[in-house]
Amino acid sequence: MASIGFDNDKYIKMQSEHIRERIAQFGGKLYLEFGGKLTDDYHASRVLPGFQPDSKFRMLQALKDDTEIVIAINASDIESRKRRNDIGVGYDEEVFRLIGIFREHGFVCESVVITQYAGQASADAFRRKLADAGIRSYLHYPIPGYPNDVARIVSEEGYGKNEFVETSKPLVVITAPGPGSGKMATCLSQLYHEYQHGVKAGYAKFETFPIWNLTLQHPVNIAYEAATVDLDDVNMIDPYHMEAYGVITVNYNRDVEIFPVLRAMLERIQGKSPYQSPTDMGVNMAGFCISDDEACCAAARLEILRRYYAAATFERLNGGNGRMTRKMELLMQRAQVTPYLCPAVAASLEKSQIEGSPAGAIQLADGRIITGKTSNLMGPAAAALLNAVKALAGIDAEKNIISPAALEPICQLKINYLGHHNPRLHSDEVLIALSISSSESEEAALALKQLDRLRGCDAHFTVMLSETDSRIYKKLGMLVHSEPNFKPKL
Repeated sequence: MASIGFDNDKYIKMQSEHIRERIAQFGGKLYLEFGGKLTDDYHASRVLPGFQPDSKFRMLQALKDDTEIVIAINASDIESRKRRNDIGVGYDEEVFRLIGIFREHGFVCESVVITQYAGQASADAFRRKLADAGIRSYLHYPIPGYPNDVARIVSEEGYGKNEFVETSKPLVVITAPGPGSGKMATCLSQLYHEYQHGVKAGYAKFETFPIWNLTLQHPVNIAYEAATVDLDDVNMIDPYHMEAYGVITVNYNRDVEIFPVLRAMLERIQGKSPYQSPTDMGVNMAGFCISDDEACCAAARLEILRRYYAAATFERLNGGNGRMTRKMELLMQRAQVTPYLCPAVAASLEKSQIEGSPAGAIQLADGRIITGKTSNLMGPAAAALLNAVKALAGIDAEKNIISPAALEPICQLKINYLGHHNPRLHSDEVLIALSISSSESEEAALALKQLDRLRGCDAHFTVMLSETDSRIYKKLGMLVHSEPNFKPKL
């Protein structure tokens, strides 16, 4: 079991208090660009053990009475049907899902901004769906010369053309279904209109990573680079903060690169920029809530390793040129990460070598390593999963707890009707067979009850898993990764 390294209660209290201070700094009205995931932030919970996936949401609940949520979505993402890969829903669907979550918890969430609108038919259809659901939508348009033509952007021809979202709360959180949705532009457009109306509102940014008061080479910050390897984000020292205050802080390249333009925009809107650096804009307090740095370093190194395998398998499946994998190898070197940092890796490779076939291993929360091999009846993912629940239930590994009466129909179906060349079972089929067997077998029922105990366990395989096996492992909350090898035909 991983050691707790993050004080979640302290974080919620400290973070909400700091945001209140920032609201007061601007006279009672703040637009807060909310980066990353508001809910389901599993990356943060993995690298900061003790951080709950819904911590940021719970923090906002402490400010609920003063908070209004506005969601931004890029019209081009609606048109291209962009999806959130982690939960498998389109950005347009995610908007409705988020609105439902916010409203269910008592937040005011009545407005959606469609950014980069240029007459896209799918965006028009989406607006109609919003209207049918009683949700207001607003259009923001592409601005020629954005982001460098500041004079045009901060004028009636730029932000002035965008529709103004009327809000009533002191804190307006601008969030989105994913990156590239136009959250910052939405905040600044609103700021422009507020000043035109005589309201002196402010802007701030909330992103968990990189953590500005950890070092550039801290594994938690390197893990952020690993998580965004496909975006080419790079952590760097904030040169503006160093120049203004003589203090070393960490930010990332996109914020540092855009800061001179952002500062110029704020100067035109407000007369004077309230910020001297990208770090000044942020309100993140996570770095102050790390209670065990060693535990967080260990957790972050494991996450970097997982991201390495994810990048390597992605490029193998999609014919990449190896760029992401090479970058991940450099990040591993910086963080002193090797594959054998995860015991499941060594165990799966050893099992495969002994058996002469693909194999896998699962590290249970108590540290035990459970392996599974390819057989005539099961693939390695199914075998490892079944062996793991048997181990957790205290059932002998060699004991057969699945009834042949449950297995036979599944195997027959695969061969006779679904065109499979062998009856080898996937993880979902083994769980179905185990579930059927549980009606007559107490041991099968006991094994089935252990599934919740697999959440957060690392699992490694010597071959890339099928989409079915991978999906089942992820639904069980397991951290699954593999060598970038195709499964041989057996």
